[in-house]
Amino acid sequence: MTQEPTSNKVIDIYTDGACKGNPGPGGWGALLRFGTQEKELFGGEAATTNNRMELMAVISALEALKRPCHAIIHTDSQYVQKGISEWIHGWKRKNWMTAAKTPVKNADLWKRLDGLVAQHEIEWRWVKGHAGHPENERADALANRGVTSLADS
Repeated sequence: MTQEPTSNKVIDIYTDGACKGNPGPGGWGALLRFGTQEKELFGGEAATTNNRMELMAVISALEALKRPCHAIIHTDSQYVQKGISEWIHGWKRKNWMTAAKTPVKNADLWKRLDGLVAQHEIEWRWVKGHAGHPENERADALANRGVTSLADS
């Protein structure tokens, strides 16, 4: 039996991160949509940064996938979108150092994301945050639930 090509399984993923103070308590949220099926994910950390939460939203969404997929990731984070599409190649060549010869911030998460991206066919789409994009607004609400869930635990 042959494996189905990944292009038959297109999933839209909308992600966002939030931080109350930067650093401070933070949350991440992701909305995964495959046809008419949807899954909401969120989580948080007590002491983190907005950029780490933006990365965790994408990482957590990709970790939730059960098999290789063609994923379209919609993010309002240029840090994530440019980091994974452009900057990461130089970081890897320079052993996770920046052009200024300083260690890449959040290298632990970039490495984790890099490994996940290699398992899927991914298109990156930047969306303007807080501009009324319905799915981005839902991802933002999930990220904020991630922050408030910290108080509940």
